[in-house]
Order: sequence, then structure tokens, then C-alpha cells
Amino acid sequence: MRVSVMENVRMSLTAVWTNRFRSMLTILGIVIGITTVVTVSSLLTGLRKGVITFFEEFGPDNIFLGTFSGDPNGRPNPKEAKRRPLKVEYAEMIKRLAPSIEETSVSMFIPPIIGRQAMIAKVPGYESDSVSMMGLSASGWLTQPKNLKWGRVFTQEEDARGAHVAVIGPKLSEALFPGANPLGLSLNVSGAVFVVIGVTEEAKGGFFGENGLDRLVTIPLQTARMRYPGMVDRFQITAKARQGQRADGLEEVRAVMRRARKLATATPDDFVVTTPDQIVARFESLTAMIVLISTALSGLGLLVGGIGVMNIMLVSVTERTREIGVRKALGARKQDIIFQFLMEAVTLTGLGGVLGIIIAVAITLLIGKLVTSLPSEVPPFALVLGFAVSVAVGLFFGVWPAYKAAQLDPVDALRYE
Repeated sequence: MRVSVMENVRMSLTAVWTNRFRSMLTILGIVIGITTVVTVSSLLTGLRKGVITFFEEFGPDNIFLGTFSGDPNGRPNPKEAKRRPLKVEYAEMIKRLAPSIEETSVSMFIPPIIGRQAMIAKVPGYESDSVSMMGLSASGWLTQPKNLKWGRVFTQEEDARGAHVAVIGPKLSEALFPGANPLGLSLNVSGAVFVVIGVTEEAKGGFFGENGLDRLVTIPLQTARMRYPGMVDRFQITAKARQGQRADGLEEVRAVMRRARKLATATPDDFVVTTPDQIVARFESLTAMIVLISTALSGLGLLVGGIGVMNIMLVSVTERTREIGVRKALGARKQDIIFQFLMEAVTLTGLGGVLGIIIAVAITLLIGKLVTSLPSEVPPFALVLGFAVSVAVGLFFGVWPAYKAAQLDPVDALRYE
């Protein structure tokens, strides 16, 4: 007696449904494991996409030169804390001595907390502590061009004389000047007054969906240096390479800097040179570690679920001994019995995989709705991989029960009570 594949599937679904509560408890580990993997993959995929877009805004041909690694607004690690700060003059030196460099600019990052006082932006009737500030040389609008929603950027002349003008991000503009055009209006940031001359368009990408550029106050570099004279270690130089020459530009910038800082051949760099793709690569190495940890944790759930499936299938073989004897007596071959029980195990774990995927997609969509700053995107590969893994678990842990069922003697099976 031979049974078609579809009939085997129908029989498997019937067996699962007949013992649905037991089956649900059995596949709980599978559901948890698949839900974890798919949810983490979805959140990291969305986050990665946002981060890549974020760094694309900094320019694909740009090279960043800083004193310390990591966030310019953060604290340097102990090894880098004693490094000599960068000098503004280095920017002009790089532009003059590095043939592959087209333009350079200098940024000065102002920390959100100075002393014990947090930075606050105020206008009559409104204020915001979700604000950051940066001093930028006028050439910065060439190395990192920005689209403007309103107004203009400051000029070289305004930078040179330390004018109190500012270009602000759109979210800060909406927070302080809701529904209004802020051009020409005054803005007070931690006691200093600036006239708003421009508002940038909303930036793309970001970490956890939030782009700090949308709440940034950009003022002329000379203004920032006069306002915060003690922050000489906050400079970062951006060098824009000519198209297709970034690799050469990177080596030229490093050579110019080593020469400017009089470093011996065997002395390591006392500065950091990076590019956007290098920063993205570091982020991806971090997310890869997160994926590895989540996979290991979900693997425990799959292992527990797989053992549960094997156990329940062994119980099922015992319970259906007479049924197996009848099928063998009617002509069923060993491979038919093996296929039947393997199909049942695969159906059980496959249903667990589908349920886990549905829950993961629901969680991802819910997180996207509740936490709009956290991007999420369900990658097709995660869905396919989740289902494939659940099926593979059923095949692996269903082999022994299926083999045991196939080895039953039909005479003994028919006599079984």
C-alpha cells in the first residue's frame, strides 16, 4: 500500500491537530528560536540600512581626520587621551600637499554638556535640550553639501569675522519655531545668541532612525573658537578626494600628517584617518556579533524543541504500533513508514517555524509603530532561512523515531495492545 505525498501531508496534519495541545507544547522551543532569529535579523537589517544611508550623507569621497577614534563628542580611550590635538592649519596643508585632495574643511564638535550645564536652545516661549552644536569652516558646505529647506549657508567672510549666524536642522526648527519660517529670527544656545540664516532639509538614515543632524546648530568655525576657546581637542578635518582617488588620498593625508607632526618611521600614528565605508564595516562587525549571539541563544530553543519533537514522535510510534502493523500487512514498505513519520515530524516543526515567523513579523511591525526611531525591515532571507531551519530540525530529530517505526515487525505490531 503506497500513499501519495499529499495524503501523507494530510495524515500528518490530522495527527498534529488531533493532539494539538501536546503538539503546541512540543514546538514551543521551535517557535521561540525562529521568532528570536527573524526578529533580530529584521531589526538589524533596518538599522544597517539606516546607518549606511546616514554615512552616505557625509560624502562617498570624503576622508575624516581626527585625534581620537570613535564619536567626536565622546571621551577618548586612555591610550589616545594624551595625543596632541589637531591644528586648524593642517587642513590647508593637506589641500596644498596632497594632489588627490580637492577640498578640505574643519569641524569643531561642542559637547552637549559643558561643566555641569547641559546645552539648551531657547526662543521666546519654546526651548529644547535635544540639541547639538558644531563649528564649521565655510568650506565645509563644499566637502559635505547639504540641501536647504529655507535660507542659505554662511559665507567665508562671515566665518572669518566670527559672525553670530547659524544654520539649524529641521526638527530643531520645528521644535523652536513650530509652523513658522525662522529665517532672520534669533536663537539662544547656552547663553549665546545667533541669527538663523538657514534650515537644512531632513537628513536621511541614522542610528535607530534618529539623525542628529536634524537637531544640529551649525555656526561658523571662528565663532565657535571664540565662544569655546578651551576646546582645541575637538577639531576634525574632512578631506574631499577627487572622484575615484579616495584610496590615494587616504595615503597622502596620512603621509602629510606624519610629516606635519614630525613622527619617526617606526612611530605609530597619533591621529585617526577613516572613511565612511570603514565606519560602516566596524558597525557591521558589531552587528555580526549580535547576530551570532542571538543565533546561539535561539539554537538552544531549537535544540530543546528538536528533542521535544523526537520525544513526541517516539511516543506517537508507540501509540500507533497497531496502525503501523496494519499498514505493513497491507504492503507498506519500510521507506513508506519512514517517509510517513518524517513527514509528520517535518509538519510539526514546519508549523512551529511558520508560527515563529508570523510572531516575528508581528513584533517587528509593532516595534516599528511604537518606536518610530527604531527602523525595522523584514528581510526575505530571514523568512526563508527561518522556515528552512525549522524543517531541517524536523528532519534531523525525526529520523530515529521514523526508523524505529519502520523496523517494527508487522506480526508483533498487530498483536500490540
